[in-house]
This record gives sequence, structure tokens and C-alpha cells, in this order.
Amino acid sequence: MQDAVPALVTLTFWGVTRARIPAAVAAMALDRRHLRGPGGPRFAKLLGTGDGRTFTVRDADPHHWALIATWDDVAAADAFEAGELHRGWARRADERLDVRLTPLTSRGRWARRQPFGDPQPGRTDGPVAAVTRARIRPSRTVRFWRAVPPVSADLAQAPGLELAVGIGEAPIGLQGTFSLWRSADDLVAFAHRRPAHADVVRRTPREAWYAEELFARFAVVSVRGTFGGRTVQL
Repeated sequence: MQDAVPALVTLTFWGVTRARIPAAVAAMALDRRHLRGPGGPRFAKLLGTGDGRTFTVRDADPHHWALIATWDDVAAADAFEAGELHRGWARRADERLDVRLTPLTSRGRWARRQPFGDPQPGRTDGPVAAVTRARIRPSRTVRFWRAVPPVSADLAQAPGLELAVGIGEAPIGLQGTFSLWRSADDLVAFAHRRPAHADVVRRTPREAWYAEELFARFAVVSVRGTFGGRTVQL
């Protein structure tokens, strides 16, 4: 199913203390009810996070949780942020990062949908973000895990990178990344010119790692808050 291009995409990260981890885990299950029905987002996923070094269970970060959502307009996103889901997280979280985005390009599917539509390829002179998401074939999992560490190490050193977070709907098999870049040129340089990532891109069709995959690039509308105690600014 291909959605229309959303007017706005929001990505919210919440950070919790160790004592609040059980409450955060419970909210990942209970908060799904807030995503359905009138006033809810067009598409949304509650996400766990990790450092993305290997995309295995040992990468998981139980202190950070996230919600990605798409909206028909800014007013709908603002109204939802005043609702019960966000009020609940305000009570349990000790930090929050809000990122607002508009789609520039999107290729592939997420849960059989194209949540960011099919935007006309766009260009922005400002900061950009990228979201990747894949459902890994069980028979290819070990090979995929072996390929990830060099790319993750290279990403951490990439010029222009402001933030990179592993995201996923499940600890194993459903994996993704969110990255925030100071410019589109910085993102393109990493994606196509850094040897480790370029090698994985070349190998992907041959290795057939993914049963489903998505790559989307966005213009950054705004960034507000902290992640891991650090103020994120662009």
C-alpha cells in the first residue's frame, strides 16, 4: 500500500532512568491503542533503540524508546502531542528529543506499506535525515551481522554526522537506523563514497539479506531536545 506523501513526519525519542525501564517496556505494548482511530497518525511505529554496532540483542538500549509517525498536517501532529500517549511519556521520561521532517525521497516498504509515499526527488540546502528499515531473512541473519560492524564503525567517524541511532520493532530480525546529518552532501558521501558502506550496498542484491527494506531521506524541519544527555543541534 502506497500512502500519499505526508505533510509531516515526526520522530520522538524518550530517555528513561533504570528505575523506569519496566514502565517504558509496558508502554510499548499499551500505547498502541493511542495510535488507532480519529486523531491518530496515518502511520506509526513504536520503536526500541540500540547503538547499531551489530544489530543483535546485545546492542539494545533499554534507556531510549521512540515513536515515528506520519501526519496529514502540522495541526494533527500538535494535537496528538498534547494527548495521553505523550503525557504518559512526560511522566516517565527524563529526557526527550523531537525531530520533525518532510520526505525528500523514499524507496521500499515498511510492513507492506510505503508510509512516506513517493515524493518527487527533492534537494535541500539544510540538514537532512535518513531512515532505513529492513526485515532480515532468517537464513541470512548471521551473514548480515558479520557485515554490519565495519559499517557501524565507519558511520561513527563520518563527517557531518550529528546523531545515529539503531531502531527496531523487535530485538532481532526487524532492524533499522535513524541518522541526522548537517547536509545532504555529507549523507551522500557516506552512503556512496565510504568504502565499508559502499561494499554493503553492492553486496545487498547478491546476498539477498532482506525480505523487505526501506530507505528514506528527509529535510529537517526542526530538532529540539536531548539524546543521551547531549543537546542535539543543527
